[in-house]
Formats: sequence, structure tokens, C-alpha cells
Amino acid sequence: QVQVVESGGGLVQAGGSLRLSCAASGSRFSINATGWYRQVPGKQRELVAVITSGDKTNYADSVKGRFTISRDNAKRTVYLQMNSLKPEDTAVYYCHAVGIGGEGLNPFDSWGQGTQVTVTS
Repeated sequence: QVQVVESGGGLVQAGGSLRLSCAASGSRFSINATGWYRQVPGKQRELVAVITSGDKTNYADSVKGRFTISRDNAKRTVYLQMNSLKPEDTAVYYCHAVGIGGEGLNPFDSWGQGTQVTVTS
């Protein structure tokens, strides 16, 4: 099976930066798209940014111009560079990958465990 693991969260002051990483592992898999989501307790999970296998990207309006999603295929890792952080960016950030994998090349839909980002004013 394909698994993804997030890292890089932490505590920063408003205006600071963090870089989140999403590392994928498994055998015979191909990821079609990877997205970063975030969720605040009691609120809906929100799509933040997406990158496809063709390096197409899309961002939520709230993070455009501040966040950048990128990938390193050799490292099987997708990154989310977060600059000019605001208190409203505080959330648990999740990585989500979709694609095909395993000997049967079956479709998969994998979520990471989440990493906490806290931005103070």
C-alpha cells in the first residue's frame, strides 16, 4: 500500500515561514495528484494547495501569493512552503495523495496523519 507522512509543522509568529513535507512510500506506485489540506477543530477540512504529476498547481484564495507547493520526484516528496504566515493559518495540515499502486496497479487514496501548524500574533 501507499503511505504518506507529513512533517515540518511547528510554532511560528505571524509573518514567519514554515516548510511542510509529505513523503510517500510503497511499491509500484504512481501519484497523479497530491494535495495539502488543513483543518481546525470543529471546522470543515479545507483544500489548501494541489500539485499534479504534470506539475499543475492550484491554491486556495486565502493562501495565493504566500504558499507554494512543489515536488521532488526523486525523493518521493511534496513540499508546501508557507510564507507570511497569519494566525488564521493555524490548523492541522494533512497530505493527501491519489494515484495507482501495488502489483495490480489499483487506485489509492491515502491520507497522512497530519502535522500541527500554529501561528501566533
